[in-house]
Amino acid sequence: MTSAVSTRGLSKRFKTTVAVDGADIDVPEGCCCGFLGKNGAGKTTALKMLVGLIRPSAGKISIMGREQVYGKRGGRAVGYLPDVPNFYGHMTGAEFLDLCAKLCEIPAAGRRAHVESLLARVGLEKTRARISGYSRGMKQRLGIAQAMINEPPIIFMDEPISALDPIGRRDVAQIIRSLKGATVVFSTHILADVEHICDYALIIDKGKIIAQDYMENLRRKHADGAAKVRFFNESDARIFGEKALGATLDAQRVAPLEFLARADSGGVEELSRRITALLHKEGLAVESFGARAPTLEDIFYKEIGDE
Repeated sequence: MTSAVSTRGLSKRFKTTVAVDGADIDVPEGCCCGFLGKNGAGKTTALKMLVGLIRPSAGKISIMGREQVYGKRGGRAVGYLPDVPNFYGHMTGAEFLDLCAKLCEIPAAGRRAHVESLLARVGLEKTRARISGYSRGMKQRLGIAQAMINEPPIIFMDEPISALDPIGRRDVAQIIRSLKGATVVFSTHILADVEHICDYALIIDKGKIIAQDYMENLRRKHADGAAKVRFFNESDARIFGEKALGATLDAQRVAPLEFLARADSGGVEELSRRITALLHKEGLAVESFGARAPTLEDIFYKEIGDE
């Protein structure tokens, strides 16, 4: 696995408060990583150290294989969207991005086309209003365009979706999903955002990294050997519940027509055999039947020890 972002022993202390405590982070290149944690867990502090905005108290940071030294230029360029981005309200979106392009020393010959392309990617190509008239969602989209201005290999975003209304959340989530090729790391305390967008998760609690892996691996690790069985009608559901014990199944009714079933031994495959045999024996019709995959919410609370 090639790491786009790697840290060893990364720490930040503010007087008597340890915001980040010995974090060893490895984010694979090309993934979309959700950086998860409760409010105050250390997400923003960690991101600011990764992008060079605050000095670490200890530890090392490597971006795309190159060690980063605080206060020194020459590291790999990264994109960054802060929690609450600020803009020059008297400018239009195009004018602001043009300024950013100049600061990044993008040649004048292709600057206008580059700005227009970025505005199109974030859905602001038809907006002529000044930024002071933008909604929160429009500002977030402009902030993402700003983060992409120098086509960085890694883009960090601090809570890019959390404060938006449902339409704004949908639009920004679609933009994040469209950032193919770049490694994206965005922090959030909203688990559903990560579940819908990301293929990799990083969990921090009280300043410590407690879990990091691809979502598929985390789900496999936390699978509990249970299956959901849902019936079309009450009669079949009742019979299944009555006969489950004889088939050595632990069947817990979780809805009028739905059971969560477990076997006393043998794992998910044996569970499937026993449920299938019982359904066939009793002539029961099921609407759905399958192994239960743990949600990111299940995984998060188990990892932080708050089940």
